[in-house]
Amino acid sequence: MASPPTGVFVPVPTFFKPATKSTLQAAIDVETQVAHSIHLAKNGVRGLVLLGSTGEAIHMSRQERFDMVSGVRKGLDEAGIKDYPIMAGVLVNSVDEVLEWLGDFKKAGAQWGLVLAPGYFGAAANQENLREWFTVVADNSPIPILIYNYPGVTNNIMITPETYTTLAQHPNIVGCKMSHGNVSYHVQVSLDPEIDHKKFRVYSGFGQQLGPIVFFGAAGVIDGLAAIYPKTVSHLMELAEKRPITPQALEEIQKLQYAVSSAEEFIGAYGIVGIKEGVKRVLGMGTMEGGRLPLKGQLPDGAWEKWDKVMSRMKKLEESV
Repeated sequence: MASPPTGVFVPVPTFFKPATKSTLQAAIDVETQVAHSIHLAKNGVRGLVLLGSTGEAIHMSRQERFDMVSGVRKGLDEAGIKDYPIMAGVLVNSVDEVLEWLGDFKKAGAQWGLVLAPGYFGAAANQENLREWFTVVADNSPIPILIYNYPGVTNNIMITPETYTTLAQHPNIVGCKMSHGNVSYHVQVSLDPEIDHKKFRVYSGFGQQLGPIVFFGAAGVIDGLAAIYPKTVSHLMELAEKRPITPQALEEIQKLQYAVSSAEEFIGAYGIVGIKEGVKRVLGMGTMEGGRLPLKGQLPDGAWEKWDKVMSRMKKLEESV
């Protein structure tokens, strides 16, 4: 499986055990991680992103990252879900350290690395240097990589369509995730005739863009809301990628996209803490303690209740799919 499949991937949150006074921070909870991963795999999600931004890889040790990926791979295999697609996030800037993470992830059982653009000196990183950086990583990576452009955590680095066109020619670069609202860039890269789109997959990080970008050639989304409501987001994807699109299917796509886009506003407002609390409230998995510092904590009092209309709509859709 050289390239990832089309469809919905979930950037899963990392689950932690309840905090204790005897440790500096809560331990990772691989058992819950596996249970959540199996739930997603059985409800339409076509792959996982472990240890991405939502997965707080930057807050974890090397051993914890390895244990998480290898534990999920083992758990999926034991559940009979063999070779299930797993991307693993790489969130560091040093080429040597990036390759260390990728080597570990290969041993742990991930098929791809989702490599964040090096953003510490983002304001000084021109497109030529970004192309060279990703090329050096791809030349030496033991697994295929995807380019991860998330301006919100990389000092506003924006990878241009021209850079994607160049990097897409590399045999070990098999796609990208664009976590930004520039739909024009999504469309340009998804439709670029110089790119082999069976080999180089384009994913958005925002489910509110799912229908529009899939209509214009994108491979799918890597979407946080699907961690809570996997069947609904996956059903939207299935309808959006079918051809031809009948008037009845278009009407259902529009209904689903409205519901998903409305609920995505909750994800945008509360991020990792909101996703983890949503998973606990809706699926009963994990804790209400959020992530590791500085992300520890819960939603403000009454915050979930304010979204009752939106989430009740999603709940009904999830139960009807």
